Amino acid sequence: MLQDADLTCDVLIAGGGPTGVTLAILLARRGVNVIVAEKEAAIHPLPRAAHIDHEGMRILQEAGAAEAVLATSRRAKRYEFRNARGQVLMCLEGSDQLGAGGWPIANMIHQPSVEAALRWSLGLQSDAVLHGQWEVGAFEEDAGGVTAEIATPEGTRTVRARYLVGADGARSPVRKAVGVTFDDLGFEEPWLVVDVLVDDPSRLPDGNLQICNPARPTTCVLMGEGRHRWEFMILPGETPEQVCEDAFIAKLLEPWNVHGAVRLERKAVYTFRARIASEWRKGRVLLAGDAAHQTPPFAGQGLCSGLRDGANLAWKLAAVVKDEAPEALLDSYQTERAPHLRATIEMAIMMGRMVCTTSRWSAFVRDAKIRLARALGKLPSRAPEYPPIGAGAILASSKGAGHYFPQVVASGDLRLDERLGVGANLITRSDLGEPALAPFAAVLAAWLDVHGAPAVLVRPDRHVFGTGEPGRLRAAWLAATGSALR
Repeated sequence: MLQDADLTCDVLIAGGGPTGVTLAILLARRGVNVIVAEKEAAIHPLPRAAHIDHEGMRILQEAGAAEAVLATSRRAKRYEFRNARGQVLMCLEGSDQLGAGGWPIANMIHQPSVEAALRWSLGLQSDAVLHGQWEVGAFEEDAGGVTAEIATPEGTRTVRARYLVGADGARSPVRKAVGVTFDDLGFEEPWLVVDVLVDDPSRLPDGNLQICNPARPTTCVLMGEGRHRWEFMILPGETPEQVCEDAFIAKLLEPWNVHGAVRLERKAVYTFRARIASEWRKGRVLLAGDAAHQTPPFAGQGLCSGLRDGANLAWKLAAVVKDEAPEALLDSYQTERAPHLRATIEMAIMMGRMVCTTSRWSAFVRDAKIRLARALGKLPSRAPEYPPIGAGAILASSKGAGHYFPQVVASGDLRLDERLGVGANLITRSDLGEPALAPFAAVLAAWLDVHGAPAVLVRPDRHVFGTGEPGRLRAAWLAATGSALR
């Protein structure tokens, strides 16, 4: 039995990375009291994730960090898959254009800068606090909440929370403590990641590349301003120690002709895996980010997926904690997010299989199949779209339910969400004449026309709850979430 708590909060979050801090901000903005326990003393200074998509940027917008992230990020117009001879197998265009989230489709980032922007925003929230060098240890759950021991530099503290969220990474002690296992989706490849500081950008590619060369599958991508990344597949017989030697890395970079244009900042060996937790909620303990799922990096969705977890979970936890919604609402978290994650991971695996072929014969067959697919017009030309929410807290019988609701951008870079606020929004045709929505009225009216609806109810995470008559939507929202529209 743990001792009596000396600190209390609504939600205790284990892990102060992008997922945990974003969730904390979104909860605090809804009046939920949050403590974030991060075992490290400071932000990890070296880059890890390299990409945030338009949906992720929209979530960062709500978290108050998007503009700062955009200022240090870069955009590439294309994402090319090339074979060993340099021929383009597949090209995804338009990555620098605005996506449905109201931000550029692909934003190449410097993760420490992203985390710094998020922590700055967290510091503005009166209902949330992050403690460095705090590590969640043993915890016990009862009918009213979770009591957790926290190791701190000053000794052990005990925190009492209504809910505990494990956003503590792929090795998640929280996940292990509640006995949740991973479903293995069948992809595991060791790669060397090389990050460099760029002194002469004119000598580097200006697009993102996957080199599908069976002799050495390679990734080459932009990062945040002043940085670039290569990833090299580790071949059979090579060891992590061998591939991390500076001389070995210099040899790998020779074909790129970047000697004197870049300086090595980081080298690390990672095993790219595809896994998803069997349970995302056990009672009052929930999982988010890498604690709940891991995806190969080829679709650039690792960090984005954690941000989506935060956006989905924040409004539901707030509804339960603040609005007395039934706890059953939290069961829709995995119901909604897991299918999206599986589709995301399947896309990454498909890209990974395309890249990771090390057989010359298999590569020849692959190239022939891709040429045929191109001739038949079956190759994608833009960034992939992932499936809508199919079941959960939606009015599934209505047109558009579960789909992502676009963020209209008006003149002067005015974005729709700046007028919507953090709650659910019922938008009717009569509302389009109101001053708050007038700059977006034409696009919103067109959206309603396409869906043949007099109104749309948009959830706090910007997915469509449902369309139809306003009264029906209000009643359905109350039935689905246990809380009335404000």
